[in-house]
Amino acid sequence: MNHTAPVVEDVFGIAWLDFNLSNVLMIAIASLIVFILSVLGARSLQMKPTGVQNFMEWILDFVKGIINDAMDWKTGKIFLPLGLTLITYILVSNLMGVAFLAVFGHDLWWKSPTSDPGVTLSLAAMVILLTHFYGIKVKGAKEYGKDFLKPFPVFLPIKLLEEFANTLTLGLRLFGNIFAGEVLLGLLAGLMASGFWGFLGGAIPMLAWQGFSLFIGGIQAFIFTMLTMVYMSHKVSSDH
Repeated sequence: MNHTAPVVEDVFGIAWLDFNLSNVLMIAIASLIVFILSVLGARSLQMKPTGVQNFMEWILDFVKGIINDAMDWKTGKIFLPLGLTLITYILVSNLMGVAFLAVFGHDLWWKSPTSDPGVTLSLAAMVILLTHFYGIKVKGAKEYGKDFLKPFPVFLPIKLLEEFANTLTLGLRLFGNIFAGEVLLGLLAGLMASGFWGFLGGAIPMLAWQGFSLFIGGIQAFIFTMLTMVYMSHKVSSDH
């Protein structure tokens, strides 16, 4: 795993503005894959779905189940597009680095975008901000603000800290699981490239870990989406 990231520093002359070109590339590719899957799934709808339409409808029903478990459907149905987008995008992103990692020169270009903490924390921050937005939209700013003072105003600092902690745990959980998987895949790939015996010793563990990484990628996409809906329900439901 002796590689670096293709980072462009001080963009537009701004000292703190840096871009990881690998992240930009992989985010764009993941977004394109999700877009293509969505178009194929909805291009020619049939009463008896097959192929991509069947797969997308299964995911749609799965996300409906997640929302129903977190809140009542009347309140939560508006979050179906958000849930569907999150679970498909994160699933595709998680699996992009499972098949292979691509290094050109000393720079790692092809990987899972969710193996970078900047990407996962940005997703988490976006989700937390959306929960506040919809909380204010549904309840009104005054009523929503009162929720931070319940049951007693002394709990305000704790509730503010909870928002910060939710952002960190939501993002870092996803990053940690995907990054750890890619590190081990990289080590096994190095072992297989070391020679004939290294290839024999690393081939079976590589296949086994790739299979396990597929499972982990799916589980983490589910967990991120589920927690998003749980956090959302806490903001928009009157019984929380």
